[in-house]
Amino acid sequence: MEDETSVEGRVRGIAERVAAERGLELVHAEVAGGARAPIIRIFIDKPDGVTHEDCSAVSLHVGTILDVEDFVHSAYTLEVSSPGLERGLYRREDYERFAGRAARMKSRSAVNGQRNFRGHIAGVEGDEVVFDDITSGRVRVPVADIVKANLEIDVEEEFRLAEERERQKKAAPPDGQTG
Repeated sequence: MEDETSVEGRVRGIAERVAAERGLELVHAEVAGGARAPIIRIFIDKPDGVTHEDCSAVSLHVGTILDVEDFVHSAYTLEVSSPGLERGLYRREDYERFAGRAARMKSRSAVNGQRNFRGHIAGVEGDEVVFDDITSGRVRVPVADIVKANLEIDVEEEFRLAEERERQKKAAPPDGQTG
């Protein structure tokens, strides 16, 4: 992780403050592309999902601060969005929060001869993610060794959950009435 003096570290600090002021979670901030035309990407979230207005407000506020502080020394593109359904996992807390969920992970070094994992996050113990891989079973991967990780959406499970929510809505009595 970058320190607060690097461009990415400074962007992350600004984005963290701006998101927190609006009751949002900063999922991730990164600076990509070359020095001549950097792309600053900020991913935000909140329990009920982010709105276009959330993204617009964060973009305007972060962009204003970046322009005033002027530490990005070339024209840049600022992108602010939700992390999406298959959101990235970046911190130890992400793995704790999404324990039980389907995910993909890639580690820097091999664990039991394997670097790419697909399965479910079982939890976190100490500084290791406990992961139930569909190929090799339960593995422990140090958080610091994870290069990339994303939630994985099970489309069939999502349809099943949506149908269940619909059934519950239809079975519920109308507002103001008791069953």
